[in-house]
Amino acid sequence: MAKKVPVMGYRCERCGHEWLPRNSDVPKVCPKCKSPYWDRPRQNKN
Repeated sequence: MAKKVPVMGYRCERCGHEWLPRNSDVPKVCPKCKSPYWDRPRQNKN
């Protein structure tokens, strides 16, 4: 019988892409949109 196990991953705040890390280092860029600001939400220009 299979059980669901929560796995820690990352989500890009810019494009919404979700991925699982290959190692324990914090990623420098999003693997999809290549944004270095993947962990910071967009700010309003107002």
